[in-house]
Amino acid sequence: MEIDEDKIDAAALALLGLTLHDECRVWKSFDWDVLNRLHEKGYISNPVGKAKSVIITKQGLQKSEEIFEKLFTKR
Repeated sequence: MEIDEDKIDAAALALLGLTLHDECRVWKSFDWDVLNRLHEKGYISNPVGKAKSVIITKQGLQKSEEIFEKLFTKR
């Protein structure tokens, strides 16, 4: 089975939006490889460090909301 990492990243980004607090912080509770790819795409700040959360960028938050609506809302 071949995994589509872009789909995994999109779902993780959408779910990160559910943990939003302090206007721009999200809990980094996902696989490190996924978080690193989201960072490389410019959606979150560098996940490496002792903090349990990261900054989600404006672009990341907007994309998170779009993907969440597409994947997880009833039409």
